[in-house]
This record gives sequence, structure tokens and C-alpha cells, in this order.
Amino acid sequence: VIVGCTGGGSNFAGLAFPFIRENLTNGKTTKIRGAEPASCPSLTRGEYRYDFGDTAGMTPLMKMHTLGHDFVPDPIHAGGLRYHGMAPLISHVYELGLMDAVAVGQLDCFAAGVQFARTEGIVPAPEPTHALAEIIRQAKECIETGEERVLLTALCGHGHFDLAAYDAFLSGDMSDHALSEESIQEALKSVPVIK
Repeated sequence: VIVGCTGGGSNFAGLAFPFIRENLTNGKTTKIRGAEPASCPSLTRGEYRYDFGDTAGMTPLMKMHTLGHDFVPDPIHAGGLRYHGMAPLISHVYELGLMDAVAVGQLDCFAAGVQFARTEGIVPAPEPTHALAEIIRQAKECIETGEERVLLTALCGHGHFDLAAYDAFLSGDMSDHALSEESIQEALKSVPVIK
């Protein structure tokens, strides 16, 4: 099982695409999963359609999973994952069913980050804690079922500049942000309709 955090998608693609190739060309069956913020869930709750890559609408239209280029996510601490859309290549791979995705809440992410820091001695940036939360869930599932799996993720950054966020988590001042379907639909209204 390979799990990577997904925001714009470059870290995830670098980790997962070589394994997707192996699945397609050599018959491997590696499970590929993206982990995204529950407050900015472009893969799990966005729509697959043409949209702009920027809020000003200046880029060419790209087919991607999007929450709408006007979408403004809640102020979560994983700033690198607060993007309204998913990279077109990752969106296409997702549409083909070559990967799946999960949305992870901020509190679960930081709990995973603290566990990783205490275990490995490295404070992860908030972005990869989304993948860490899912990898930890997968590992616990293996313990419960007795199934053996190889689990792989990428730690794409340290959290030395995010210690205030960890302090907020540890002091109980952090919360999850519930994203309503209404706010997604409102942001999608500005997305061009391409027929």
C-alpha cells in the first residue's frame, strides 16, 4: 500500500506513479491511495471538470478534480494542501480507478504527526501528516487482521516552521473544519461549463 499526501499532487505523483506503471505493465497489484485534507477534498468531494488553475482565472482551462477556482478553504495548518484542484494527471489516474483517495481531518493528522515524532524523532510538516494518519490506520488494520502488507509513504517536509501548529494541537486549541456541501456547490458555480 502506498499513501501520499495530495494537494496539488507533485509529491504524490513522484511517489506513486512509478508503482502505477508497475501495476499497468507488469501485473503488480499495489494499492495506491491519496490522502487529502477533509477541509479541501478535491478528489473525494470535488467534480472532475475543466477549471482554472488559479483564482484569477488566468491559466488555461485544465480538466481536474476541483472544488471551484473561487473556493477558499478553511485556514488549516497544512497550507501546502489548501489548493482548490488536483493536478490533471492525478485527476485522470483517479478517474481511471488506478488509485483511490481518503480525506483526513486536521486533528487526526496532528495526532499522527505527534506519534511519528515520538517514534522516529522527526517532527513532520503538516502536509505529510495526512498520509501518516492513513498509513497508521493501515498498520493498525494489519495488526487487527494479521495481514502482512508493505506500507510506504513519503515524508515531504519537516515541521520546524510549524511548531506553533503543534502547540495549538497539544494544548487543545485546534479543531477540525467541517466543509458543507453547500459551500462546495457555491464555489463550483464559477467553474466554466464546457460541453
